[in-house]
Amino acid sequence: MKRITSIITILVILGFPGMMAAQSCWTNFRGDTQLRGSTTASIPAEPDLLWNFKTNDAIKASPVVCEGIIVAGSVDGNVYGITMEGKLKWKINTGNGIEAAALIHKGMVYVGNLDGKVLALELLTGKVIWTYETEGQIMGAPNILGEENILVIGSYDYYLHGIDAVTGKGLWKYESDNFINGSPAIYKGVAIFGGCDGLMHQVYVKDGSLKSREPVATYVAGSVAVDNWITFVGDYDGKFTSMDLRNGHVLWSYKNPDTDLPFIASPSLSAKVVFIGNRDKYVYCFSKADGTLLWKRNMRSRVDASPVLVKNRLVVATMRGDLALLDTYDGAVKWIYELGSGINGNPAVIDGRIIVGADDGRIYCFGKK
Repeated sequence: MKRITSIITILVILGFPGMMAAQSCWTNFRGDTQLRGSTTASIPAEPDLLWNFKTNDAIKASPVVCEGIIVAGSVDGNVYGITMEGKLKWKINTGNGIEAAALIHKGMVYVGNLDGKVLALELLTGKVIWTYETEGQIMGAPNILGEENILVIGSYDYYLHGIDAVTGKGLWKYESDNFINGSPAIYKGVAIFGGCDGLMHQVYVKDGSLKSREPVATYVAGSVAVDNWITFVGDYDGKFTSMDLRNGHVLWSYKNPDTDLPFIASPSLSAKVVFIGNRDKYVYCFSKADGTLLWKRNMRSRVDASPVLVKNRLVVATMRGDLALLDTYDGAVKWIYELGSGINGNPAVIDGRIIVGADDGRIYCFGKK
């Protein structure tokens, strides 16, 4: 075990070369377009609660932040723009609950709601610029092919929608065989998602044409993470799988022999290691190469929120209401704060700040006083 944990430390420290967005921004719910859930930001070893902001209903969506504005949707139907000091800057009512994270891109906010509407808002003011309608509720965050300004979002109408991010005009629709619950990753111009149809879909973002679709599971509720054409995804039957997107071959899969509880969370990636939480109350750490289980940590409650890798710490949130920092070396709990209300969405992490929403309708900001 000592040799394995030493290897983990080396691998995590190496990290991804040139990875992630600016450390003052966390622009989508997993930090980058490949949904790798990692950042090089610096956070305190033992953060303090700096403030909380109350909305009118549960916060299930992950917050995002850029240009000093935190953006979070609430089940109360509002999108909130909040300053880094915890003060309301603006709010916009969308007409129905919001459970999917927003996306910030080039001074704009893009967000979907349970009516199936996609709204584009000005980041600084909250002003609605355009609205696009799908025919089913939206449960997954949008993603974007930045150089082409093509927004991509899945819906319960079975379609992946390609939308002009500037005008809101629908560009194309790609039909899957069931609900699309997660957010699509984007890698080298290809949108990649696992659907409730159990297939791994690859769709060209420019025109919505199919690259490939391969069976990977029975039902995928979360989002995939992608690195160098290798994808990692958990499913509702409790299986975690790595697939080579170039040929559709499953490289390895893991299933807890004692339970078949779902992976709702999305994975977090370093250069050689992958982390993910499960409803069996454990956070798992695997070798990306062959799926070797390196460690697992019992968090005492379901882990539906996706973890975030921050250098040698893993930020983990639970449905018990715990926010914790785990050592990537062996999963040891280094810090924990009991919010006392379930956490569905993963935190946003920027330099000096961890921002998270909870079922009590509050946005919490942690840092150092």
